[in-house]
Amino acid sequence: MNKLTHTPAILAALVAGALALPSMSLAQDVTVTHAQGETTISGVPVKVLTSDWAAFDNLHAMGIAVAGVPASNSPAYLQGFVAPDALQIGSLFEPDFEGIAASEADLYVVGARSRAAYETAKDILPTIDMSIDNADIIGGIEANLTKLGEIFQLQDKAAELNAALDAKVAEVKAAADGKGNALVLVTNAGNVGVYGPDSRVAWIHNQLGIPTAMPDVEDGDHGGDGISFEFILETNPDWLFVIDRDAGTGESTGAAAALLDNELVNQTSAAQNGHIVYLDPQAAYITMHGYTGVMLLLDQVLAGLNG
Repeated sequence: MNKLTHTPAILAALVAGALALPSMSLAQDVTVTHAQGETTISGVPVKVLTSDWAAFDNLHAMGIAVAGVPASNSPAYLQGFVAPDALQIGSLFEPDFEGIAASEADLYVVGARSRAAYETAKDILPTIDMSIDNADIIGGIEANLTKLGEIFQLQDKAAELNAALDAKVAEVKAAADGKGNALVLVTNAGNVGVYGPDSRVAWIHNQLGIPTAMPDVEDGDHGGDGISFEFILETNPDWLFVIDRDAGTGESTGAAAALLDNELVNQTSAAQNGHIVYLDPQAAYITMHGYTGVMLLLDQVLAGLNG
């Protein structure tokens, strides 16, 4: 009698359980198009590694936990968000492939300096390259956030962040309208260079519409297009936006301000009008393409323009 009365309930429970299992375990595959091809990701990744601080920045902004990070050059503005037990998976340029393989992670993200790791990593675990074109940094960040939204089923969060970034760009662009031209300087071991419309902070010119005071800038690898103090005075820009590479790489602090505090630079319109803006060196030089970092830099430009 017990068997007869309990069998329907047991069968119903088994059927319900069987119907529930596919929705939990058979998550839909997502094929992601990225800077070096296409990668198919099965289900929503749980354990995520990255060798790129911009990718970490974007993952953090999306609320996604990161289990493995670069062992060096951690930007100060992100340090509080790195998990204490996060795996250290090599440098920005030389990832620890053995550690990456042993981690049994679901997704590995490279970008910018670590993009060369893709060819090796893609045969170890699902890997995507989130490098972007400096000519459209804002658009590249938004595209990467959209991709992360698709991968992690966080489309609404991606749309929210992109809308906030668009609004911030529009606000700073409006503040810059009619304020004149600028040189974006990078200082490096006592040398000065100019960053232009193809640089790691190209959005200052390309998206904010602030014209460069130096036509035909040829950006160098690290130090921009080399110039002299005499050139800065001769060009006499309305604004100077400054990136201290030495501070960005942790070699020293305050070197840029000391270097530019000289008789020639102090004669420029920018100096005399208080129009020299020092940008967060790690957000500008190390991270470059991270959501939080670019929002920080945009706020610094806005404060300078409105000051």
